[in-house]
Amino acid sequence: MNPRRSAFMLQADGRGQRFCLLTEPQGPARGALLYVHPFAEEMNKSRRMAALAAEALAREGWRVLQVDLLGCGDSGGDFGDASWEGWLADIDLAWQWLHSETPGKVCLWSLRAGSLLVADWIRTRASAPPLLMWQPVTDGRQHLTQFLRLKGVSQMLEESDAKAAMAAVRAALESGQPVEVAGYLLAPSLVRGLQAARLDLPDGYGARVAALEVTPAERCEPSPALVRAVERWQAHGCTVSAAACAGPSFWQTVEIETCPALIAASVTAVEELTA
Repeated sequence: MNPRRSAFMLQADGRGQRFCLLTEPQGPARGALLYVHPFAEEMNKSRRMAALAAEALAREGWRVLQVDLLGCGDSGGDFGDASWEGWLADIDLAWQWLHSETPGKVCLWSLRAGSLLVADWIRTRASAPPLLMWQPVTDGRQHLTQFLRLKGVSQMLEESDAKAAMAAVRAALESGQPVEVAGYLLAPSLVRGLQAARLDLPDGYGARVAALEVTPAERCEPSPALVRAVERWQAHGCTVSAAACAGPSFWQTVEIETCPALIAASVTAVEELTA
């Protein structure tokens, strides 16, 4: 049967409202997943894939809650109002609601820089849910640099000018000034959190973790960065698996694209995470 889908707003205690999209099975739910979306334009590029995956998971009996963080999508506030701590508080809000409304296990599902948020949330909230990570970013500072470079700061510039522009942007942020990049106003408080974030898990993390990457068909294996992260976690007592699926980089393609193999692998991974 087709899943049910409903939209609603959660009140964020004086911080405005957060838009939520709930996809759920027709019958009783086995458990739930909370989806933490990626950074800036990658969120918009990924909406179609997240919706398709939520439907596939709901058909297998899982409730899926997608929440737009402060200043993103249909939630209250502007992107320039967002801070890293504010986004962590939004995860708190959605997590508490989903836990109160759902029997069974509740998992976290993240994409790209959403995995950095999830890792920080786990460390600061002392929670250990099962994790499904899509294309996880391992280094926040590097991700910020790539965003600044790829989203227009250095477009159409010679290499020397691009370096000077990057330096000027970083200097402005470090002095407490917001900076606009490709239509997104970056507040220093958000930038500080992002560039300090690392994809680390506590030693002996008490739940299963699955990391899935999308790669070209000719190189269908996890990236070296993810392999190193997984090996580090395993060495510290975490139960982690990593796999690759052939498909397009849907979070950054010009046209909206999908990766059916990733959705199928995710359904299987959630079964294993909650076994």
